[in-house]
Amino acid sequence: MKSQLRRFLVIAATSALLLVAALAAFVLWGPIPVSDKRVMLDFMLGRGIDPPSSSTVAERLAAPPGMRAQVYSADVPLARVMVFTPEGDLIVSRTRAGIVSLLERDRNADGVADGHRVLFENLDGPHGLALHDGWLYVAGRTAISRVRFDSATGTPNGSLEPVITGLTTDGFHQTKTIGIGPDGWLYLAHGSSCNACVEKDPRRATMMRLRPDGSSAAIHATGLRNSVGFDWAPWDGALYATDNGRDLLGDDFPPDELNRIEQGRFYGWPYVNGFGVADPDLGGNYAGDPVPTHPVHGFRPHNAPLGIHFVRAATLPAGYARTALVALHGSWNRSTPDGYKVVALRWRDDGTIEESDFLTGFLNEDGIIGRPAFVTEGPDGAIYVSDDYAGVVYRVSAAP
Repeated sequence: MKSQLRRFLVIAATSALLLVAALAAFVLWGPIPVSDKRVMLDFMLGRGIDPPSSSTVAERLAAPPGMRAQVYSADVPLARVMVFTPEGDLIVSRTRAGIVSLLERDRNADGVADGHRVLFENLDGPHGLALHDGWLYVAGRTAISRVRFDSATGTPNGSLEPVITGLTTDGFHQTKTIGIGPDGWLYLAHGSSCNACVEKDPRRATMMRLRPDGSSAAIHATGLRNSVGFDWAPWDGALYATDNGRDLLGDDFPPDELNRIEQGRFYGWPYVNGFGVADPDLGGNYAGDPVPTHPVHGFRPHNAPLGIHFVRAATLPAGYARTALVALHGSWNRSTPDGYKVVALRWRDDGTIEESDFLTGFLNEDGIIGRPAFVTEGPDGAIYVSDDYAGVVYRVSAAP
C-alpha cells in the first residue's frame, strides 16, 4: 500500500512539473500576447520579487499632492486581503503562502508596523477576511471558517471552524472574497472556472449571501466573471463590485467593470461583455432573458481591478468625498503592460463616475516593481495598499 501511494505521489508531482513546464513554454513562445513574461511566469509559479528599497519607493511611487507612500511592512510575501482590527492591528491574508499574518499596530507613530506575527499557516488558499461580532472569518478555496478573535491582544481564541464547506476549486479563479454587509449578512464572491463557458456549478461567477453562521446561503447575483473586490458605498449602502472581463479578444476589449450589485440581477458573463456587446463565442447562444445589467463604470481592458474600498474617514486632500479607491493589479493578456496602479473613482452629483490616478509608479519604462492587490484605510487616517508581487503593504499618508 505504501509503495502504491509513493508511486502515485511521484506521478502526481511529475505531472505537475510537466504542466508548469508546458505552461511556461507556452508563455515564453506561445501566440497569445503577454504583457510581461516574467510577471506571468512568477504568477504561475506562485512566487514574487524582492520588495523595493526605500529610495526606489520614494523615486517611483507618486501619490496625490501633499501625500507620500512608504513601506508599512515588507514582512508579508504574497500579501493580499487586509482588514484592520478596532485597535489598529492589520490582519493580512497571504493566499499563495497559505498564511494569515498580523502586522502589529504602529505604537511609536513612525509609519511602520511594529512587528509581524503568523496567526495561521498551512491553510488552503486563505483569501477573504472579515471581522464581525468578535469573530474573524477566513475564506479559503473550499470553505469559509471562523474563530473567536481577541482584538485587544490580537490573538485568536481556538481553531478555525468551518461555517460553509464544499466550495469548488476547479479551473481558474479559485480565491473566495467575503465581506459583512450593512444588513449583517456575509457576502461571498466566487470567480468563474474558465475564461468563457457555461458553469457546471451554479455558484461560480456569482455573488452569494448567507448568515454569518453559514445558514440560509443563496445566490444573490449572477454573471460576474471574477468579482474579486466589493464594498458598500457609505452614503446609501449600495453594493459595488469590481469584475475582470474575459481574455483572448485582443488588447482593447472587453473593458473590465464596476457593477452595482442588486439582488437577482444578471451581469452578462459569459454571453455579454462590457456595455452590452455579445460575446463572439457564446453570445449567439443567449436568448436575452434576463436582460443583462450594464456596468456603472468601465476600466481599461485587462487592467484587472481587484480590491475596492470606499473612503470613509481617511485624511485625504480636498476632493475625495464620495470616492472609492481601486487596486488595478495589472494586465497579462496585452501586448504592452497596462494598469499596475491604484485609481480613485469619484461619484459626481449626476451619478456618473470619474476615474483618476491615486498611486502610480509600479510600472514605468524601467519595469514593474509591484502589483497592487487590495486597498483599505486605517484608524490613523492613512490609506493602506497591499502588493502581492513584491510582498509589501504600503502606507499612503500626509507628507511631513
